Amino acid sequence: MNLRVRVGRTVMAAVFITLEGPDGSGKSTQAVLLAERLRRFGLPVLLTREPGGTALGLTLRQILLEPSNKLAVMTEVLLMAADRAQHVEEVIKPALQNNMIVICDRYVDSSLAYQGFGLLQDVAKVKTINEAAIGGLWPHLTLLLDVETETGLQRHTLASRRQGRSEGLDRIEQRDLEFHRRVRQGYNRLQESDPQRFAVVDTTELGVDDVAQKVWHIVRQRLEISEPEITCTKKEGESCEVNHCRSAGSGCK
Repeated sequence: MNLRVRVGRTVMAAVFITLEGPDGSGKSTQAVLLAERLRRFGLPVLLTREPGGTALGLTLRQILLEPSNKLAVMTEVLLMAADRAQHVEEVIKPALQNNMIVICDRYVDSSLAYQGFGLLQDVAKVKTINEAAIGGLWPHLTLLLDVETETGLQRHTLASRRQGRSEGLDRIEQRDLEFHRRVRQGYNRLQESDPQRFAVVDTTELGVDDVAQKVWHIVRQRLEISEPEITCTKKEGESCEVNHCRSAGSGCK
C-alpha cells in the first residue's frame, strides 16, 4: 500500500520528523510507535535518537549522562553539539538523501530547552553553536509532547524502576525541579516562536494509545499523508464485510 507524503504543495520522498518533550512525556515510546505505523504502509523509515545516534555518539552519551561526571555548562553544550554534528553527517543526511523518513528522538530543540533555557539561560548562544552543528538541517515537523513537570518526573522514575535501571536516574534527570520547570517553559517558548514547525500534544492526562492516535492524526494532517481508498464488494444477500474488500473502484452497492 503506497502513501503520498506531501508537505505544502510539494510531494516529498524524504521527510525529517523530530519528537521533543520534557522527561516523562512519552516521546521515546511515541517515536517507536510512529515509526512502526509508517513502516506498515511500506515506507522507508529510519528511527534514531540523540545523544547516541552514532558509535561516537554513544561514547559522548555515556560522558554526558554519567552522574559522577562533573561537566561545566559549556562543556555539556559543546558535547551535545558535537554528538549532533556527527549524527547529522553520518546518519540523518544520508538517510534523507536516500529518500527515507527520518524520525529522531530529540534534536536541536532539546539543547535549546535543556541547556539554553534550563542551564545556561542564554538560548541565543546555544542556538548559534547548534546551527553550526546541523548546517541548516531543521526538521519538517517537530512533535512536542508536553507534560506537567511533576507528572513527567514521576512517570520517568517509575519507568526507570520497571526497566530495572540499576544505575537510577542519569546526570541530567537528577537535576532539581526548578530546572525541569525551566525546560518545560523553554519548550513552550520554542513552540510559540515557530508554530509552523511545531505541533503540541499534552500527554498529562492521556494513555499511550490515545497519545499515539493524536500523533498519527497530526502527522497525516501536517504531512498530508493520504492512504489509498479501500471499499468493499458485496455478494447477493450479504452486507459489506472486511474479508470482501477489494481495491478502490470495486465499490459496495
